[in-house]
Amino acid sequence: MKRSEVNNIIQYAVELMEKRGLPLPPFAKWGPEEWKMAGADEREIIDNMLGWDITDFGSGDFEKIGLTIFTFRNGSLRDKETYPKPYAEKLLLVRDGQILPYHFHWSKMEDIINRGGGDLVLTLYNSNEDEAFADTDVLVTIDGQKKVVPAGGNVILKPGQSITLKPGQYHTWQGIPGTGDVLLFEVSSVNDDRVDNRFHTAAGRLPEIEEDEPAKYLIFNDYGKI
Repeated sequence: MKRSEVNNIIQYAVELMEKRGLPLPPFAKWGPEEWKMAGADEREIIDNMLGWDITDFGSGDFEKIGLTIFTFRNGSLRDKETYPKPYAEKLLLVRDGQILPYHFHWSKMEDIINRGGGDLVLTLYNSNEDEAFADTDVLVTIDGQKKVVPAGGNVILKPGQSITLKPGQYHTWQGIPGTGDVLLFEVSSVNDDRVDNRFHTAAGRLPEIEEDEPAKYLIFNDYGKI
């Protein structure tokens, strides 16, 4: 992905959140100079990958296959003594018609909550012992109600609805075209996207950035480079 594309994607998200009356914390708008000044008091932000995370999953076409993520809070799988927080919270902005590729998490349990905008359709499978699609029914919880979904079946989340996904449950989703951007929030156990994603076919999770213009914002994968 190009840095200019990342800058524009984040700017779009910042403006959308302001329009929706859901302002982001101050560090969401930090540029490289502010990040260079980050010290011991900001280690939790850096160590636990808080902030922006933009990906096209190696597709080269963010508008079709991609996701805008902002992590508000997170614990640590690696250093639970320093960071004992057992939960995480994220904004997941899905553009109108945008797709998230099939994947599951080995460790993370998550609630995906549609907080407004368009409708989201999810397609679900269990994984088998070979980490392929299983042909068994998928048991999920939607707003506290158990629901059995056949392998490869769909669930639609309208604004206000949520779904709980367990480790090992493959899921893909799409913002239903024509219904608008989908403002999702994720509440989950501690998450480390560097080690806890099993993608079915996606080419990659963390993008390589082509520096075609100066960074206006940083994504968490930039933190070690400043």
